[in-house]
Amino acid sequence: MNWNAFLIGLLPEHFLLAGVVLLIVLAMISPRGRGSDLLALACVAAAAVSAAVLGLQGFAGTPFDGQLSVSPAASLGKAVALALALPVLLMARGDHDEGGPFLALLLSSLYGLVLMLGADSFLTLFLGLELMSLPVYVLVLLGVQRKTPSAEAALKYIVLGGAATATLLMGVSLLYGQGGTLALSIFTRALASTDPMSVTGAVLVLLAFFLKGAVVPFHTWAPDAYEGASVSVTGYMAAIVKAGVLLAALRLFGQAALSQPMVNLLALLPLASVVWGNLAAMRQPNLRRMMAYSSIGHAGYLYLAFLGAGPGRFQSVLFYLLTYGVMTLLAFAVIPSHTDDDQRDRLDNLRGLFHRHPYAAIVIGLAMLSLAGIPPLPGFVAKFLIFREVMGAGHTAVAVLGLVGSYLGIYFYLRVIQFMFMSALPAPVAGASAPRSAAIAASVLCLVPAIVVAVAPGWVLGGI
Repeated sequence: MNWNAFLIGLLPEHFLLAGVVLLIVLAMISPRGRGSDLLALACVAAAAVSAAVLGLQGFAGTPFDGQLSVSPAASLGKAVALALALPVLLMARGDHDEGGPFLALLLSSLYGLVLMLGADSFLTLFLGLELMSLPVYVLVLLGVQRKTPSAEAALKYIVLGGAATATLLMGVSLLYGQGGTLALSIFTRALASTDPMSVTGAVLVLLAFFLKGAVVPFHTWAPDAYEGASVSVTGYMAAIVKAGVLLAALRLFGQAALSQPMVNLLALLPLASVVWGNLAAMRQPNLRRMMAYSSIGHAGYLYLAFLGAGPGRFQSVLFYLLTYGVMTLLAFAVIPSHTDDDQRDRLDNLRGLFHRHPYAAIVIGLAMLSLAGIPPLPGFVAKFLIFREVMGAGHTAVAVLGLVGSYLGIYFYLRVIQFMFMSALPAPVAGASAPRSAAIAASVLCLVPAIVVAVAPGWVLGGI
């Protein structure tokens, strides 16, 4: 073990683990858990800052040889995911009891995410993936106060996650049987291989990540899980869990060349996700379910970037995850509060929102336009980078089809804006109230990076 790399390179992991331990201790000595939200915010912020510093300074090391390493790219990925968790923590205030298990579970999930991004072997990757996923199943279940059955949603999410885990392990076993090692390099070799066992193993591993990322046709129960969770947990799943899965897939692929069967798989299913996700989102009755299908479409865009070359692949995916995550959380942060959480984000209750809560309507409108890819908002730059990457790799037809599919999404994003700005002023919504101050703070925390990315995308890309 390299002690210098362990103590310095794993600072984000250390801060998160310390936060989990301190939250458990605080819950034991103080039943109400006073101060636990500030403690969680401080630990996640410290982890995000340390990851950003390590990434920008180019720190590299190997705490555990062959199992876990630290690289600038991995640290930047950790920084983005951890920074996105800060608005989620603010959004959760009021949705969950301060002294409850929510914060410890969230930090535990984040710990698994950052561990996964430094994995050098399938053993560590699997451990991080499960540490990230298992707390999320419980977080979905914590929405039991909603009318939508959260227990059913959590069960569906567990089954979906279990299928992904089984598929991953089957693929890893085939790769191990062929190569005799659990190192991630066996996957990159299999991508260009023609050996049936290697190809089958690589395909199963890729399908496992499609399951985790809710790519068509493995998306079926993801919208139910999103709808059954609280708003803050839905935002966490849509932005941060999605980011963890995609960054782990990037870690797997590295800069490897792809065989033609892999190219076909990485083109066909993501394109299907773009089209189906955008079509299915059009008639959803509430924002959570609509954003679930939107997430399926965005997963398609992200996986299309894997068709590109190695260095540009990481840059375009990380920039897209940053932009998509910020805008998704921005949309969720300012949804007006409601005594019945099941009614909180129904589109009918957003009619005339501009007349009742102008700030919330403007912020949600900006998020919708950016997610639709309307220039000059950050979402346009993110999609441009993805399609440029695909075309640069020689897949012009795939890029054109993806671009056409993206136009389908404009309708349902503009539909939300039409509800908020162009509907007649309705009668007051019973039980509704203005967004909480913590939610407003979360929206500001999302607005700042959104403005930076919109004004100076070249500067952000230079840091990546």
